[in-house]
Amino acid sequence: MEEPYKVNEKILAEKVRVVGDNVEVDVYPTIQAIKMAKEQNLDLVEISPKADPPVCKIIDYSKFKYEQKKKQKEIKAKAQKTVIKEIRFGPNTEEHDFNFKLKHAVNFLEDGSKVKAYVHFVGRTIVFKERGEILLLKFAQALEEHAKVEQLPKLEGKRMIMYLSPKPGKKK
Repeated sequence: MEEPYKVNEKILAEKVRVVGDNVEVDVYPTIQAIKMAKEQNLDLVEISPKADPPVCKIIDYSKFKYEQKKKQKEIKAKAQKTVIKEIRFGPNTEEHDFNFKLKHAVNFLEDGSKVKAYVHFVGRTIVFKERGEILLLKFAQALEEHAKVEQLPKLEGKRMIMYLSPKPGKKK
């Protein structure tokens, strides 16, 4: 793995601006800056290579790398992952099946997942497009207090798709 920062002898600039603890912030020749770091048993790390002159910091590089990794992990952990659950209907879905799937959708939404509800038209059932749309709108209406419609029913090929997302504050 390639190091993201240049350290000690890998710094190619002739002069660098040095910052850090126990250091007078100033521009030094790179060789002198590396010596200053070695005297403190630390490393000279180039933290801003595009500056003129490049900015280097006298720090413990392995500790610095560890801190950076930890920050990245925290950012990743805070990023919320969106789960999309699918619920499939046929254009002739009966009342009992509809209610059964409705219960599942309520559970998915309460768990914070988005729901992709779709009517799958097989063969000649595509002539019942209106039935599919009515079914999805009825589904959305039944879920009104749990979800908001993100995308109204839209025909894509042999499927009429509708997206629902949980209403804020409705999680378990």
